[in-house]
Amino acid sequence: MKLFPYGHATHPQWEMAAGLVLAQLRAHMALPEYASAPHLGLLYITDHYANHAQAILAHLSAELPEVTDWAGTVGVGIAANNVEYFDEPALSVMLCDIAPEHYRVFSGVAPLAQAGTTGSHFVPHTALLHADAQTPDVPELIAELAQRTASGYVFGGLAASRRDVVQFALNGDGNMAGQGKASGVFHGGLSGVAFDADVAMVSRVTQGCLPVAKAHTITSADNHVVLTLDNEPALDVLERDLEINLTDTQPAIAKVRATLVGLSAEHDASIKRTGEFDDAVLVRHIIGIDPAREAVAVAQPVDVGMRLTFCQRNAAAARADLTRICAEIREALEPEEMTADLAGALTADTNINPHPARRMAGAIYVSCAGRGGPHFGGESAEMHIVRRALGDVPLVGFFAGGEIAHQALHGYTGVLTVFTTEV
Repeated sequence: MKLFPYGHATHPQWEMAAGLVLAQLRAHMALPEYASAPHLGLLYITDHYANHAQAILAHLSAELPEVTDWAGTVGVGIAANNVEYFDEPALSVMLCDIAPEHYRVFSGVAPLAQAGTTGSHFVPHTALLHADAQTPDVPELIAELAQRTASGYVFGGLAASRRDVVQFALNGDGNMAGQGKASGVFHGGLSGVAFDADVAMVSRVTQGCLPVAKAHTITSADNHVVLTLDNEPALDVLERDLEINLTDTQPAIAKVRATLVGLSAEHDASIKRTGEFDDAVLVRHIIGIDPAREAVAVAQPVDVGMRLTFCQRNAAAARADLTRICAEIREALEPEEMTADLAGALTADTNINPHPARRMAGAIYVSCAGRGGPHFGGESAEMHIVRRALGDVPLVGFFAGGEIAHQALHGYTGVLTVFTTEV
């Protein structure tokens, strides 16, 4: 597996942006360390281009006939190596050097078959997943699709758009089984790419919220409503943890609106050394309070025995935790033993051609739309952190309305997945 060619551009006219991206892709494909004839393309566009999705896909497909399969979606922002495009017309493309027998593109009309249910020899191990937030029962559909993979792990995010919500899923000449006359651009449901176990990758989740108090156990609940925490009225616990008094309405409500909850099915929600939750915790909004029942309503059904922690978005902790997961990925991919010269070369590796010992062919980063830009301290700051940690690894991604990792839908997180080359 060679490095994945990639390109990104912004321009008011999508044709000009596509031309700039194609020039970058072709320049990469001419280099010996990059794949020269990849078959799988990942395409992400900002919602400024959403109404032109079909034309963009048709144009790229015609200009890159060697790329037979496409997947992707739309975001309010998109990412590429070292840059974020928010609130501007932009697109990014990465061409993956993965043989067709090792992946399958799927969509709502051509769903991913569970291993062993068809005559196909392809066994899905994990999957890159895109979904429309307006689709009913999205969390359940994500979990169900994860069960169709051998690992039970999927990664990706919810499309985010102020215009048309589109997904790209194109296979071969455009005629996926069950696709009919669909031309590769879909609305609603789920789509993406499944990979078999021969496609090596490392994936990590970074959280973006910091607990403001200790974890509590939900001791009584009614669907989305938390009635008691540690056998105390949930509203009393909320007031104590946030140090507010709801009789002082205006400042109290403002602080509640800035507060989220971290939910975990585990006996105890783990806190990492960066001060944040581990990736088993789901962060959700507080959607209301019920003074009559002294209860707190949250944007997730809850059960007795779950752990709940009140939390808030925290930029410093988010930066530290993003740095942590990048360091973990580097550690996982670098040789266990190396010479002093090799260690120095890896430390200094920020050039366009990553050191071969790093074994990174390409990466996908899906982040929450609420994390990008100023939340990390400046323009493209989140992607600058990734580049400083990983070097100039080919990377694309988007800023989502919810992030997908493991079998769950997250919020205020980042999901970084690196495809690895052969040892």
